[in-house]
Amino acid sequence: MSDQQWNAFEVSIADFIAEVTLTGPGKGNAMGPDFWRELPEICAQLDRDDDVRAIVLTGAGSHFSYGLDLAAMGGDLAPVLADGAKARARTEFHDSIRRLQAAISAVADCRKPVIAAVSGWCIGGGVDLISAADIRYASSDAKFSVREVRVAMVADVGSFARLPAIIGDGHLRELALTGKDVDAERAAHIGLVNDVFDDREAVLAAARATAAEIAANPPLVVHGVKAVLDHSRRAAVEDSLRYVAAWNSAFLPSDDLTEAVTAVFQKRPPEFRGA
Repeated sequence: MSDQQWNAFEVSIADFIAEVTLTGPGKGNAMGPDFWRELPEICAQLDRDDDVRAIVLTGAGSHFSYGLDLAAMGGDLAPVLADGAKARARTEFHDSIRRLQAAISAVADCRKPVIAAVSGWCIGGGVDLISAADIRYASSDAKFSVREVRVAMVADVGSFARLPAIIGDGHLRELALTGKDVDAERAAHIGLVNDVFDDREAVLAAARATAAEIAANPPLVVHGVKAVLDHSRRAAVEDSLRYVAAWNSAFLPSDDLTEAVTAVFQKRPPEFRGA
């Protein structure tokens, strides 16, 4: 599959290790329609491929991902934000959320362990994505933000479902309620990343080395280890994903969301009114 052409990714395979690189096409590897369509296809193919025993996930260029590409994904939001949007628009929006959730869950559900190598910004959907990985490494310039609250959204694609088991409830509440940015040192302190390395080259080298260690182990046993570790939290993750999909389908449309999106494009601070 390394010869297959993707719009939002580059995929290479060598020595039982697949390297999956986010490439955009949006600025900062933002997550647009191609990303959400291709990610589950890539994960399914790598899951079936006996020549793949571990996966390194990274971003092209200086940043891992700026998160959801609001401009490119605006078509999914427009119907539910329209005046008079009722059951059909909300049902279709619910289906869209579940589709995006399934794309991220494809990473978590892949039997091949995934090591995320993060440099630069990892915002919103980027944090959703790395929360689905098995191991997370960062370069010293990495910055992380569960930023959805700052654009009048409840994060709904996986961070709230998976991060409690990774960083604990208190740290998650701080990140989710403030939308604050945290640097690599702080991310390591709270357990969001396993380790921090000097630069992008060093973090990629570390991720590849860990992938090689995993690939040297019996592959079916590795699958079993991952399945057993995931079992106890699988039901809680799915329950959280379903609940937030229903919540946002009901409550996402607001004047504050419209203000947040407008402020982003006008490059000014938003003024929220609680409406």
